[in-house]
Amino acid sequence: MAGARRARRMPPAQRHATPVRAFALLAVLCLAACALSACGGGGDGSSGNGPVAVIYAGSLAKLMEDDIGPAFEKATGDGFQGFGGGSGEDAKQIKGRVRRVDVFVSASPEADTELEGAGNGGWVSWYSTFATTPLVLGYDPRSRFGRELADGEPWYEVIAQPGIRVGRTDPKLDPKGALTVQALEQAATKLHDPALVKLEGSFPVFPETDLVGRLQAGQLDAGFFYAIEADVAHIPSVSLAPVSKTAAYTLTILDHAPHRAGAEAFVRYLLAASDTSTLTRNGLTPISPPKLTGAGASVPVGVRSAIGATSP
Repeated sequence: MAGARRARRMPPAQRHATPVRAFALLAVLCLAACALSACGGGGDGSSGNGPVAVIYAGSLAKLMEDDIGPAFEKATGDGFQGFGGGSGEDAKQIKGRVRRVDVFVSASPEADTELEGAGNGGWVSWYSTFATTPLVLGYDPRSRFGRELADGEPWYEVIAQPGIRVGRTDPKLDPKGALTVQALEQAATKLHDPALVKLEGSFPVFPETDLVGRLQAGQLDAGFFYAIEADVAHIPSVSLAPVSKTAAYTLTILDHAPHRAGAEAFVRYLLAASDTSTLTRNGLTPISPPKLTGAGASVPVGVRSAIGATSP
């Protein structure tokens, strides 16, 4: 139509200005979001560095995964990521950088010393011994041998019977395996029965994290466990009297820990559990105050009071 107005065409520069500005604004927002995430602005409540990675003795698996870990997350908002295994094996994984973790909870101080010094990677400069638990003989109450143990038959006589299936862990990878060997050697000396030493070599070896399950599945009649494992798994057990062997649990924040703030929060939480019934009801005897080994100056300020260290 002659009287109709023609559509007004914008100049090229103006026509592309709006999309360009929108794209620029979007880019700025994306960069800001990335920066916020990198600087700890994540919504997982964890200080922004991801979950606290804890490598621990396999005997603590149920306690850590079913109790301490979830309770820590609920109480602090920090994430928890756990890895269980024999303490010696854990130390090797740390040293070999197989796992990148923040906190090491061991069942033996010897595992910590394997990580001390420049020659061992300088992973550990201090550790705190916070609890103990005795070595016991756990058994399957459904088996004939288990019923004999329940009836009070001496453990060293029952495990010497033909056909019994007794499990243990590797003494080269797990402190419990080493304590088992020591217990049998000590029993052989005290009872004047050298045959007990030979029994150790006839007992099959299993990973620490498998031993409980194998007994519960009926694949074993008995096994050497820490009291904490037997208690949390509801496995009946007997003491090794006249022998007494005890594991000492330690904890440390690794010197190369990537998430130090979260690691300190976890250590404080775990040691606070020592002041409640959490550890006691799970077969551990808390050490109060915890025993510090190493220079107090190397302990992070945020955990010094929790582990009983004094300021340098």
